[in-house]
Amino acid sequence: MAPSEQLTPAALQALLQDGKLAGSWTLDPARTEVLLETRHTWGLLPLHGAFRKVSGSGTVTAAGDATGIITVNSESIDTKNPQRDKHLRSGDFFDIAIHPDITFAADGVTPSGDGLRVTGTLTIRDRTRPASFDAKVSVADGEVQLDGKLQVNRRDFGMTWNFIGIAAMDSEIVVHAVFTRQ
Repeated sequence: MAPSEQLTPAALQALLQDGKLAGSWTLDPARTEVLLETRHTWGLLPLHGAFRKVSGSGTVTAAGDATGIITVNSESIDTKNPQRDKHLRSGDFFDIAIHPDITFAADGVTPSGDGLRVTGTLTIRDRTRPASFDAKVSVADGEVQLDGKLQVNRRDFGMTWNFIGIAAMDSEIVVHAVFTRQ
């Protein structure tokens, strides 16, 4: 199903406030993408990865307040390089044996720029930090799509491994989230 065109902040705010989006929403993992974008080899080369297992849900109240959670299985990282993926799953990075999930808990949305500002907390390796990102939003036929990019400094989450400065500390989590009405 093709979504409607992206909503303006004013149109989205109207949908939130008039209750048309009120209710419970479930993340569709088959149509959702959570990507990791960073640089390596002293910033010379891009690194792209995808998290293959993701789940989540959200709620919009009749007053238009939105909350939700997206959980990413850290073990599901796939950079198309098995040796690198094994290292990312190790204690140097995600430490999946102890910290199997990455979680973004949204506690609010406000109109911003071309869409919404999503605020909440990001938890990686049991370290929780405030986080927010701008998202473009589309709504059609009982589904909501959000597209946004969250800037992350891995040092904030205890991931400091960096052999001779080869790996960038700053990364971007790119999200295309599709929610369907329950």
